[in-house]
Amino acid sequence: MPNGATYLYPKSSRPQRCYEHKQYRNGLKFCKQILSNPKFAEHGETLAMKGLTLNCLGKKEEAYELVRRGLRNDLKSHVCWHVYGLLQRSDKKYDEAIKCYRNALKWDKDNLQILRDLSLLQIQMRDLEGYRETRYQLLQLRPAQRASWIGYAIAYHLLEDYEMAAKIIEEFRKTQQTSPDKVDYEYSELLLYQNRVLREAGLHKEALEHLTTYEKQICDKLAVEETKGELLLSLERMEEATEVYHQLQERNPENWSYYHGLENALKPGTSVEEKQKIYEEAWERYPKGLVPRRLPLNFLTGEKFRECLDRYLRMNFSKGCPPVFTTLKSLYHDKEKVSIIEELVVGYETSLNSCRMFNPNDDGKEEPPTTLLWVQYFLAQHYDQIGQPSLALEYINVAIDSTPTLIELFLIKAKIYKHAGNIREAVRWMDEAQALDTADRFINSKCAKYMLKAGMVKEAEEMCSKFTREGASAVENLNEMQCMWFQTECALAYKAMNKYGEALKKCHEIERHFVEITDDQFDFHTYCMRKMTLRSYVDLLKLEDVLRMHPFYYKASRTAIEIYLALHDNPLTDENKELEADTANLSDKELKKLRNKQRRAQKKAQLEEEKKNAEKEKQLKNQKKKKEDDDEEIGGPKEELIPEKLAKVENPLEEAVKFLTPLKNLVKNKIDTHLLAFEIYFRKEKFLLMLQSVKRAFAIDLDHPWLHQCLVRFFKAVSESKDLPEAVRIVLKQEITRLFGDSNGKSFNEAFLNKHSNSIPHRLAGASAKMMFYLDPSTEKKAVELATALDESLSNRSIQVSLSKSLRDGSLSDCKEKAEAYRAECHKIFPYALAFMPPGYEENMKIAVNGDVSAEAEELANDM
Repeated sequence: MPNGATYLYPKSSRPQRCYEHKQYRNGLKFCKQILSNPKFAEHGETLAMKGLTLNCLGKKEEAYELVRRGLRNDLKSHVCWHVYGLLQRSDKKYDEAIKCYRNALKWDKDNLQILRDLSLLQIQMRDLEGYRETRYQLLQLRPAQRASWIGYAIAYHLLEDYEMAAKIIEEFRKTQQTSPDKVDYEYSELLLYQNRVLREAGLHKEALEHLTTYEKQICDKLAVEETKGELLLSLERMEEATEVYHQLQERNPENWSYYHGLENALKPGTSVEEKQKIYEEAWERYPKGLVPRRLPLNFLTGEKFRECLDRYLRMNFSKGCPPVFTTLKSLYHDKEKVSIIEELVVGYETSLNSCRMFNPNDDGKEEPPTTLLWVQYFLAQHYDQIGQPSLALEYINVAIDSTPTLIELFLIKAKIYKHAGNIREAVRWMDEAQALDTADRFINSKCAKYMLKAGMVKEAEEMCSKFTREGASAVENLNEMQCMWFQTECALAYKAMNKYGEALKKCHEIERHFVEITDDQFDFHTYCMRKMTLRSYVDLLKLEDVLRMHPFYYKASRTAIEIYLALHDNPLTDENKELEADTANLSDKELKKLRNKQRRAQKKAQLEEEKKNAEKEKQLKNQKKKKEDDDEEIGGPKEELIPEKLAKVENPLEEAVKFLTPLKNLVKNKIDTHLLAFEIYFRKEKFLLMLQSVKRAFAIDLDHPWLHQCLVRFFKAVSESKDLPEAVRIVLKQEITRLFGDSNGKSFNEAFLNKHSNSIPHRLAGASAKMMFYLDPSTEKKAVELATALDESLSNRSIQVSLSKSLRDGSLSDCKEKAEAYRAECHKIFPYALAFMPPGYEENMKIAVNGDVSAEAEELANDM
């Protein structure tokens, strides 16, 4: 709620002052005194102020009633309209609030506070044209104020009229009388912002002259040098740019961007040898530098790559740098480089085991025992990366045996098991790592994340509670802290357990975080202009424009959409009705047993509920005490997210569209966005929107398996639909023929299968086999044969968990023998993956862990 409003209050300014100072209860007393006078019982502005104060105390309904009453009594009062706008703004009805402010300005067109509030909402809603007009009015009313000029310049900057923005800033700069020797950070920021506007306008020469002229008055010397380097490169003054980047390199030899600057300063078509000279010079000047040794590995090949890599690895292994594999991970797309890495590091391991040197022919000193440890640590990650978990486990086990107290080794062992498909074992080793250092929050968080992936939600909450606030549950505290990685993983875990209500609750909590982040802009619109942090302010606005591109939002939205689709396909039924149907066929004795069992379960659930409620009450009391001490509570509590209510939503597809809309606007480059859109519109039978979705997906990746599946279903739906208007049918037929050349599902599917006959995802889990069965159930046998082929000649073999489920649950076939044979085959290829373990594996493991088993069962569990 904005403060500092200046109202032309006729009777008393006390309610206004109390509102400004957040003394809401005192403000209500003064309003009561005024309204108790019969002459002013219906005084519009006092009623409006009373309503505004009540709104701050969370009494929204009463507040709206009073403000509307005040407005009816005094429609020509700018105060009443302004207050009504503030009320609408507190409810995030920004468009309505803008209308109210405009009405207020009709009766007091030069009211500064209303104009400022209007400008805040306009920039918040990105009404840039309106914002420019409002800032112009403010500039006319207060030309001596710095914020008036800056706000007007920013309006032009955001509208991409850079030249005009630069002129306004220059006019304002001329009014600033500052000594060249005086340190003035705000003036310095103004100069840097002006320079940024010039650069964005494409006036690189003018920007460089500006930077040179005012260099002494700019405090951020690093920003000056970096900007100068960029401008010199843009102006193709390569020798000067090289000199600037060498100076920057002296300042920080580990900054990657300075080396890229030096590379860009070379002439086009420069040979690899000349490019390498940049780094060779850096090796001499900075013998301990790691970055100048790492960067050449991106462009070097063959023997030169081997030499450079050899130096880089030896330096890191001798020092004992755990992240060395992470720094080289980006090279793993090149098979030749991967083989060189493997050959070198395996050679180190053999040599260090035999003579404690990297190479037996070396005349250098012997390496300490820790060098061998880090080489084994690297090899474990290497083999995990190239999909050889058995070898990776061998190396990591040897390293753990030699140094059982090094936490990083346990982390990697857990990661290997996770990549191999055994999340349960991964959790066990991550928990082992966490036990070695219970004060390390990073490992604590990693362990909680692995537990959530394994569906161990309660255990993950307990793990997180070690670092959350005392006196509050870990889940609530993590929600307050906007810990979105935890909530995302929770949502996925609940979704896997078919607890759709709980999963949706987490997705909606993440959505609320993004709404809060967007609303937090209000705090910066005035602050940044006052403190002159203009570059950061513009960056913030641009970030907020694409905020929902963030991976956290994308994951939460995708999870929510998939759940809503599942709820649409299989709505949750009333449990009581199901129970009645199940008990109808039971005998009296069986029925009695069932009732007793239900009563016990009900009693247990009731005790747990009472315990939860007692904890909640305790937490609420603590919160209430805080609120009583602090009169700054603004607005009422948010609507509680109840899992049961979320899971039983009336129209799941409409809810899914709410999550989809930001993705369609901001994450257009991901094919999954358009395929999710297709799934929604397919169920809504919106054929033109379905066409739009597949067209956009087709433009991104025309061979995507999921897209193929969508296309086949689309073709079939179009051909079978009888209610389509003729005009729509003609458009669909034309577009389908133009884009895909065929509207027959069967022939399209066969062509796709022939084209991708060697790719498992395309042949099997992705589309063709499923679609063959979907289009013609009589081809079941052939479809199953396609689905169960695992020849070595086929590409893209990976842990096909979804396919295994399809075979097991009968969604593709009812053939249990074929499914079991397929599982056994997959188990040979992926021996650690839980999805392909023999039946009863998990039960035996649980019994073995609990210890209440016979020796035979324990032996069986160990063998597995």
